[in-house]
Amino acid sequence: MNIADLIKIAWRALLRNKTRALLTMLGIIIGIGSVIAMVSIGQSSSQSINDQISEMGTNMIMVMRKAERSGGVNIGSDSVQTMRASDADAILAGSRNVIMASPMVSSAGQIVYGSQNWPGSIQGGNSSYLAINKRSILSGANFTELDVKQAAKVCLIGTTVRDNIFPNGENPLGKIIRFGKIPMKIIGVLESKGQNQMGQDQDDIVIAPYTTVQKRMLAISYVHMIFVSAASEEVAYQAVSDIENILRKEHRIKPGKDDDFQVRTQQQILDIMGSVTGILTLLLTAVAAISLLVGGIGIMNIMYVTVTERTREIGLRMAVGGKNRDILMQFLAESTILSLAGGIIGILLGIGLAFGTSHALNWPFIVSIGSVAISFLVCAVIGIFFGWYPARKAANLDPINALRY
Repeated sequence: MNIADLIKIAWRALLRNKTRALLTMLGIIIGIGSVIAMVSIGQSSSQSINDQISEMGTNMIMVMRKAERSGGVNIGSDSVQTMRASDADAILAGSRNVIMASPMVSSAGQIVYGSQNWPGSIQGGNSSYLAINKRSILSGANFTELDVKQAAKVCLIGTTVRDNIFPNGENPLGKIIRFGKIPMKIIGVLESKGQNQMGQDQDDIVIAPYTTVQKRMLAISYVHMIFVSAASEEVAYQAVSDIENILRKEHRIKPGKDDDFQVRTQQQILDIMGSVTGILTLLLTAVAAISLLVGGIGIMNIMYVTVTERTREIGLRMAVGGKNRDILMQFLAESTILSLAGGIIGILLGIGLAFGTSHALNWPFIVSIGSVAISFLVCAVIGIFFGWYPARKAANLDPINALRY
């Protein structure tokens, strides 16, 4: 019996019970669809993170306060007050691998203009803050170093703040808003950046001189973070080493003692996020793969039922000269067709789910050809593996007993 006839006979046999065939394929459809969707969504989220970090520049370095521990318990970094604005100056002066450095302090509060108000956050930096964070000005101008020295009550606002505080579309430049109780003059509007990889609106922000936030709003002498820009991506890790040496000296940390700060590059953050995303994708894919096992067991179960139902047909085929091999191949073809048909539908379902998720979250749509090919191969293996035992049972039936069934 040639392959074309084998497929034709197997297909006709499956069409006799369309509903049962569809229900049998359901486990394979769900399993393959889930695997394709999970792999695609994982790759799309990783690419989205890569794109956003690349926009910020892979040569950006963040110097943060290190969480304190008391009695083996992590009590957070809020109580760490050793980081000063002078540290940023020391880093800039002490490392030739650093071209810009900016202290950063932040606060949350209510933004008020006339009868309009909006809950927002404010970040303070120096005149290099925008350049380090790859932010551009849509209209107006950046604040100057003189504004920083004088703790001037000036600010830049994001487009989300602009749209909510000035809903009638009036020009915000020169207007006075209040952040908490502090009046601030708007001197610029930032270019829109949209949401980040965590879904946070990057345009819902007010940026001011760090001294203004530090002294007028928070009444503190320390800073929360320092943003640093390395001269290039190639020297970023050398810049990290320079920063660690400079800050240990500035903070008078003795040899053998732990740092009271931590330094992170964008590449390190990218690696961490990629690792977390990869683990989550792997776990979800493993869970989805269980559906394939269940689907394979379903195929085996239905094929056993089919062999029992068609015992007389098998005996008749053997009586007219059908060989054991022909019977084996026929039932093996049926189980393989069931599995492959379910796999094709599952692949289309998985691609559809991945496309819908990527579109909804504004992620790039990525489908791995390798994962599709492997899924198709897995379907064929499942069909053959789980169909082998029922097919072998059919091939080993005694023709006389089968005809008397």
